[in-house]
This record gives sequence, C-alpha cells and structure tokens, in this order.
Amino acid sequence: MFQRYFPIRDWASRYDRDTLTSDLIAAVIVTIMLIPQSLAYALLAGLPAEVGLYASIAPLLIYMVFGTSMTLAVGPVAVASLMTASAVGELAAAGTPEYVGAAILLALISGLMRVAMGLARLGFLANFLSHPVISGFITASAIIIAIGQLKNLLGVPLVGHTLVEQIHSLMVHIGEINLWTLGIGVATTGFLIWARTRLSAVLLGVGLSGKLAGSLSKAAPVVAVIVSILLVWALGLEQAGVAILGDIPNGLPAPTLPKFDADLWQMLALPALLIGVVGYVETISVAQTLAAKRRERIDPDQELIALGTANVGSALSGGFPVTGGFSRSVVNFDAGAQTPAAGAMTAVGIAAATLFLTPALYLLPKATLGATIIVAVVSLIDLDAIRRTWAYSTTDFLAMAGTILVTLGFGVELGIATGVLLSLMLFLNRTARPHVAIVGRVPGTEHSRNIKRHEVETTPGVLSIRVDESLYFPNARFLEDTINEVVAADPCIRDVVLMCPEVNFIDASALESLELISQRLDEAGLKLHLSEVKGPVMDRLKRTDFLEHLSGEVFLSQYKAEQTLSGNGAN
Repeated sequence: MFQRYFPIRDWASRYDRDTLTSDLIAAVIVTIMLIPQSLAYALLAGLPAEVGLYASIAPLLIYMVFGTSMTLAVGPVAVASLMTASAVGELAAAGTPEYVGAAILLALISGLMRVAMGLARLGFLANFLSHPVISGFITASAIIIAIGQLKNLLGVPLVGHTLVEQIHSLMVHIGEINLWTLGIGVATTGFLIWARTRLSAVLLGVGLSGKLAGSLSKAAPVVAVIVSILLVWALGLEQAGVAILGDIPNGLPAPTLPKFDADLWQMLALPALLIGVVGYVETISVAQTLAAKRRERIDPDQELIALGTANVGSALSGGFPVTGGFSRSVVNFDAGAQTPAAGAMTAVGIAAATLFLTPALYLLPKATLGATIIVAVVSLIDLDAIRRTWAYSTTDFLAMAGTILVTLGFGVELGIATGVLLSLMLFLNRTARPHVAIVGRVPGTEHSRNIKRHEVETTPGVLSIRVDESLYFPNARFLEDTINEVVAADPCIRDVVLMCPEVNFIDASALESLELISQRLDEAGLKLHLSEVKGPVMDRLKRTDFLEHLSGEVFLSQYKAEQTLSGNGAN
C-alpha cells in the first residue's frame, strides 16, 4: 500500500551513477528549454512572469515522489494557461493581486480535486472526454492562443478570450503596430520554426552527433532570448516602444496558503474541475505514449494523485495550474532521462535561475515570448485529425466540430462542456438504436452471420436475431419494437432466438423488456430463447426469476440452438 502511493521507493532503490548522469544531462537540456516557456506561459495566463518560474519548481519536486512516469515533465502548459486566464479573467483584472490570488487558488482547488479522484480511483471518468473532443478542444485552444499572441508580435492591445473577440480587438488596433516589435516577433518566429525543422540537420552536417545536434536544436529559444535582449539593449528599443519583460523579482517564494473565501471557491470549482480533467487526459496520454516505448507501466489513478499534489505544491509556492507538458516531456525522454529525479534536478535549475538570472531578463522583449508560444502551440493544431475523423465517423466529427466552433466562438469552458455533452448525446443516440442483425449459419461451419452480408442457411420457423450492444434503458424499447416488427411480418415463425455475444450487461429496464417480450411471444404461441449469453450476464439473470418464466431455453452456442430447434439436435 505504501509503495503504491509513493512510487519513488521502487526506482530509488535501483538508482546508480549511470542513472544520475543520464538524469543530469536531461535536466540541463529541459531547464534551458523550460525557462523561456515558463515565462511565456505565465504571461499567457495573464500573470507576472515570475509566477511561471514558481510553478516550475515545487511541482517537479513533488512529482518525483508521487509520479509513476519516468520521463513526464510537469509544469505550465499552453492549454492550462489559457484556461486559467479564461477562468480568472472573469473575476479580476489581469495582473492585479486579486487576479494572482485567484489563479493560485485555482491550482489548489484543481489539485485537491485530482487527489480526491485519484484516492477514489476515478481516473476512468476522464474517458468521458473522447479523443475527437479533446483533439478538437486542443486545436481550437491552440488557435485562440496563437491569435492572442499577435498582440505581443505586433505591439498592439488585444483583449478577449474567444476568437471573435480577439479578431475584433485586433482590427480596432491594427493601425497601432510597432514596427520594431513586429520585426523582432517575425524574426524570432521564423528562427524558431527553422530551428525546429532544419537546425538539427545543419548541425549533423557539420559533424555533430545526432544526440548533441538534437539537444542543441532544443536550446533555440534560449538563443532567441539572448539575441533579442542584446538587440534591445544595443539599439535602445525600449524607448522605441518595444514592450519588455521588465523587473522580475529574484528569489524563491515563501510558502503561503491562499485565504479561504467560500464564494471564490464556489466560482472556481467548475473551472478547476475542467482544468483538472483536461490536464489529466493530456498528461496520461503523453505519459503512456512515452512509457510504452520503454515497456514501462503507468498507474492512471496514481497519476491523478501525483498531478493533484503537484498542483497543491504549485499553489503553496505561488504558482498556477500545471500539468504534464507534451513538448518538454518528449525532450526529457529524448535527452535520456531515466527517472523523475531528472525533473527534480530541473527544478533546482529553475530555482537557480529564479535566484540569479532574473535581472538579466529585464530587457527581454515580450515579442520573443509571444513567438515562443506561437511556435509551441502551432504543433497542437491537428487539421489532419479533423480530416480523419470526418472520413471515419460522422458522429465523432460532429462532436469534434461542435467543440471547435463553440470553443472558438464562446470560450474554452463552454467549448469543453459542449464537447462532453455532445459525446454523451451521440453515445446515447448510437446505443439507443444498436445494430441488430438477423443471422443464419454459414454452410459447412458452426458460425452465424448476418443474412444481408453473407450466404447463409436459415432454419424454417426460427428467427435468430443478434443485438450488437449491451441492453439498457435507452435501447430496451427499441429491442421490443424490432422483434415485434419482424415477428408480425412472418407468421411462420415459431421460435425467436436472441443471440447475445455482444451483450455485456442487462440493466433492470432491459430485463423488464425481455420479460415482456417473452410474455407476448408466449401468448402468441411462440417461444423466446437466448444463446451465447456471457457468464457475468447469466450470473445476474440467475439472481432473478426471469429464467423460470422464460418461455424457451438458454443455449450455450447459436449453433446448438439452431440444431436443437430444427429437430436435428438433442436437448
């Protein structure tokens, strides 16, 4: 029990010098990458830049103790930052102490919720967010984030949490573009895109190893930071209207507990839950993908606890909601991290930067951070997923498209809520009218197949009907109507066999429908039989008197049912 909640006991016992070396190298690379990202995501959330650094220290240390992924890197991410800005922006003006306090409290509430869900083993609830919904939500959020960062690339005011509001604001202020800011923003964006796609190949061409070339290419944002700071200093661009980061307090935050405000807790409860669930789904997807490459195991419920405690730690240290980041986790993995200790070492590096490097960031143009965010989130826009979903499933595409449109038009909270609601509605619609097939036996075999798809043999007087769904209240009446319709159309039918290989459970409503079907058929001189009923389903049926009143029999296989009812087999 103790080891389950503290996975550190498992890997720490095997920790050696080689593992330490691998973790240290990975930590250096991720730290270099994480510093500009942390600053950028704090600004995206509408918070002072130093809050991003605070949110990148305690969560990594805590995840080392509770996390089950060996390579997941926890910290501020784009989508959670946008959701934070959307939630807190309704309560206070960005940058005010009330705004910062609400963001910190949001992390605390979200963390406590995830811990509670993990202890209750409720990780499965995240499955209610289907992949098309999550993909659509992330795509729409990435678009909003990218458009929102144009204010930093153009040097113009831009307000709003929806695409419509942002575009309107951009049009109003389009004549206020600062050309120096535009130049820095476009140049930085171009450089970062080039570095992401071409720099590694260039470094390989000059004789560097693949691992070193990949690591250096990941450090491109730091190069952009240094060059842009020097450019602002050398040309005095602060006086030319280029927005800079300004003073960042150096030093570590003192642990504090947010003041209790019942009304504020209530207002932040739903956003905290949404951030928690979306962040968990994103995190577990990344963690399981990376773990599969090394044949490692991820405990989904323990990950909830780990992310929850990490967020509580973020709140107590002055940070905002965090989750597992895709890009930095992949970098951590590729850099050779072997254990979560690499994250703890990264936290030490971020803490050192917070203590000693923040004065050097005074002249950092916000355009550079905006470019960093844009390049990071563009990869989240998955247009190919939209195409694939459209080609494969109309219902899933509707859920995805609805999520995208509502998120773009009305904001992230309503967008994700719409996606969940659409997914549930489409699921209920699909299962309320399940696929039902009249089946017959494939000649020369014991297999039964749909008479509309295969050349099969049927038994005169016997209707064999297969339902490809569990039976519960939304589809109970549909099954009644289907059987009544088929029986009414063929007066020669004397036996009805309900084939149940895909029925995983039968709820009370469906049981009543089966009882009614059996009773009606019996009154008409017909018998209802069941075949291929799964063991757990049969166990539940045996706890009722349904089998005692069943007009027909229960057969182990459909073949046995057909042989018996045709008069060629023995009972």
